[in-house]
Amino acid sequence: MNHHLVINAVVIMSKIYVIQDQKVMVDENLAEIYDVETKRLNEQVKRNINRLY
Repeated sequence: MNHHLVINAVVIMSKIYVIQDQKVMVDENLAEIYDVETKRLNEQVKRNINRLY
């Protein structure tokens, strides 16, 4: 990434939802924060899923 994007905490918090007492974020919003394509974010999640547990 050649540029840095400063994201306001209020903007991030507005993209977090609580579903059944779990905080979740839609992949599209998370990809936007990290400045990557949603497809690439999902690929990396699948590739690294075992590191979560």
